[in-house]
Amino acid sequence: MKYQLSLMSTALSIILLLQSVNAQERDTTETMSLAKIWELASTYNQQLKLQGLRQVAARLAVIEAKDRYLPTLSLTGDFKLNTKFLLYPNGLFSTAQDVPVQTYGYGLGYNLNLNLYNGGLDKGNVKIKEEEQLASHFAYELQHSNIKYLAAIAYYELYKLMEFNNFIASEITAERRQLTIIENLYKNGIVLKSDVLRIAVKLDNLELSQSEVLKKMDVNKQKLNVLMGREEMESLRITAQENLSASQHTGCSYPDYVDLAAQQSPEFKILESAVKTSELQVKQVKSGTLPKLFLYSNYSYSYPQISFYPYSNDLWGFGQTGLKMQWSIDNAIKSKHTVAQTKLYNDEQRAILQVKREEVNLKIREIFLQHQQAAQRVATAEKNIAQSTEAVRVIKNSYLNQESLLTDLLEAENMLLEAKFKRVTALVELKLNSIQLQAITGTL
Repeated sequence: MKYQLSLMSTALSIILLLQSVNAQERDTTETMSLAKIWELASTYNQQLKLQGLRQVAARLAVIEAKDRYLPTLSLTGDFKLNTKFLLYPNGLFSTAQDVPVQTYGYGLGYNLNLNLYNGGLDKGNVKIKEEEQLASHFAYELQHSNIKYLAAIAYYELYKLMEFNNFIASEITAERRQLTIIENLYKNGIVLKSDVLRIAVKLDNLELSQSEVLKKMDVNKQKLNVLMGREEMESLRITAQENLSASQHTGCSYPDYVDLAAQQSPEFKILESAVKTSELQVKQVKSGTLPKLFLYSNYSYSYPQISFYPYSNDLWGFGQTGLKMQWSIDNAIKSKHTVAQTKLYNDEQRAILQVKREEVNLKIREIFLQHQQAAQRVATAEKNIAQSTEAVRVIKNSYLNQESLLTDLLEAENMLLEAKFKRVTALVELKLNSIQLQAITGTL
């Protein structure tokens, strides 16, 4: 008996210890604010890392383009077996004269080529790569802004669901107390069995709604973990209290946001860079029709000397240094259609930029109006909460006095809960509208 009691005591101690460890693990989970989530996402987000690699590639492309300014220098060497050298002084079908040459040969030398002028192609190529590097930088900023906005959506959606869960949990607690009261009234023959059933059904629906809310919370936690580059199912806890109020405002007027977008929007800057790149490409095509000038030099040692007659089985050296000009005349004619095509592409990029400006301005206007509408919905929801709270109080007292129906009470409670949901939803939308305007204008 003592052994069994000792065994049970040990098992109980282990269970309590495990529960304590789990509780400590839960307690050590860091509570994250949106600013902290943005910081982690900026450092560990996989999409940003990919865009960062593209930035590095664009920077290396500029260095590679500048390397083309350097002269080309190569060493040459060869080893060969020579056939008989036959001369036909009296024609191909005459008797051949066998000129003695060495049966093998070798050579060693260098070739140097320096591009003095090629119509500005190399310089233009560097400018194009630099513009592409700038566009890559703006693409990173745009991706960064988008990641922050997506994190804000998931964060405030999680916050909203947490508030919903709190409302539902409080409603469940209140309904359970109310169910106890109604069951006692039913036992005393004051109310009908249907009232008990209605409360029980409402409790079931509330518990089902709570289960759905908790599942959506898990999904949004997973989204935030992915955005922060963490394990998908890693424990996450966000700030339970957010300073959300209807007094939040955008801080700028609609024209101000349009001007900010025109000056700072990464999306605009990417398209403006594309326009500049297309202009440079037009110049590149025109540069291809200009003459090219090269400085060249070469020298080599060879054995035997069989390049010039009379031949000699001796080691010999020979080199050349000079200027070489090349001008592709036919290219000046053929490039007309290429120039026209690149100009057309430049016009297309300008049109795309203008269309994007119109789309962004329309989007800013839409969000700006949505922000104002959300503020009105917050004010309306707060009035509805005050009215519904009073209605629930009055109807509950009249129901207990048998002066109203339970359905009226349940309807009033549902309206109060719905008003609380709408207020939180409007506050979150108000906050997200402000963040979205910052993202569009490049100020996030």
